[in-house]
Amino acid sequence: MGAALLVGLASLSSASCASTTPDGPEDAVVLGALLPFSGSESAIGRNLEQAMLLAIEDVNAAGGLDGTPFELRSRDSHSSQERGLDQLIELLYTDQVAYLIGPEENELARDIARDVKALDVFHMLPGYAAPTIARSETRGGRMRLAPSSLDVGCALAKLAVLEGIDTVNSLTARDDYNVGVASAFSTRFTALGGTLLPSVTFTSGAPTYTRQIDAAFSSRAERTLLAAYPAAASTIVTEWAVSGRPGTWFLGPALRTEVLLANIPTGSLDGFLGISPSLSLRSECHVAMRAYEAGDCTTDNAAAFSERFSRRWDGEAPLPAAHFYYDGVVLLAMGLVYAQATSGTIPSSGYALQKIIRELNDPRNDVASWQDMKGAMARLRTRIPLRYVGAAAEYEFDDYGANKPRFMQRWTIDRGAFVDLAPIALECSFRE
Repeated sequence: MGAALLVGLASLSSASCASTTPDGPEDAVVLGALLPFSGSESAIGRNLEQAMLLAIEDVNAAGGLDGTPFELRSRDSHSSQERGLDQLIELLYTDQVAYLIGPEENELARDIARDVKALDVFHMLPGYAAPTIARSETRGGRMRLAPSSLDVGCALAKLAVLEGIDTVNSLTARDDYNVGVASAFSTRFTALGGTLLPSVTFTSGAPTYTRQIDAAFSSRAERTLLAAYPAAASTIVTEWAVSGRPGTWFLGPALRTEVLLANIPTGSLDGFLGISPSLSLRSECHVAMRAYEAGDCTTDNAAAFSERFSRRWDGEAPLPAAHFYYDGVVLLAMGLVYAQATSGTIPSSGYALQKIIRELNDPRNDVASWQDMKGAMARLRTRIPLRYVGAAAEYEFDDYGANKPRFMQRWTIDRGAFVDLAPIALECSFRE
């Protein structure tokens, strides 16, 4: 548990917007969502739901599905694998939703995969820690929007190359996502000619990690990747600072969160580098030099979405993952609208809808922007295929349904605040 913290926590109310939203019309197209509204990860649930509610408002204002509105039905994961699974079962078998968004928690997404396939449900996975999609299915179409642990590992390896680092190791939490990040980093770094030194893993939730810290830094690697969630990482960084700050960190994507900075000694991580998903569009970036070097990007599109979100939700800012959750709803709606226009009916299976969305997002198609939803939906209804330029990315999917990112964000910490640096271009063949 803890995957949801990747989005960057904020001080938010844990109350669900859905709990105060009246039921929609009986003929609505229902999208089911599982979010953490209570428990250890409750700070993010409301923000992600707000992003999806905003997307539904926008697609409904653009005509919905030939006049039929979309509706969001949210359930609470309680930040718990057992209780969250019960709620997922309710969504699938009691509510009988045909379109599922989330969950944030990696373990829950894996647990429900067999049911999604058996029921042939369409499953949108916007979360950073969602399971990797690496095989074709003929039932239960899944789509992954955010960069995978392999992408993060690729970017971390390139960061090490850019920094002139020869030796690395890692201090890694024993959960699927962080282990995947550390493994990909190690594999990519050695493929680039670097040397991997002995690494250390730990189980989150321990009262102290001094033994693991000592073991990790005894290798004397030039950089040690801290791949963990903020709760454990804050204890680790505090104990590391007290012990004299041996060695030098690379910081994993889960650690770009104000929660971490609020729970470590002031300035203790200043100057260290990290990697997380970029919110710059592909068209807002260009590669500076060779493929494993940096790109130069702007963030005008993400800033425009943040401003739109804040206007709608009384000044609140969207968490980084909220951009992907907004896009998940819009991509799903675009697929249904186009299918209705071209065939006279909506897809009868999750796999069929996934295939339509993949084909719409062919780079050769004209662009549909989140900033002109009415125009985009009107053109889809005239059977014009459009690729989506969303709040988080310009989407292009592989044959399995995973988005293909082009850049990852490089950042540092300066005087207790996160500062963006030039992004890292993703090209992981390593045959330069």
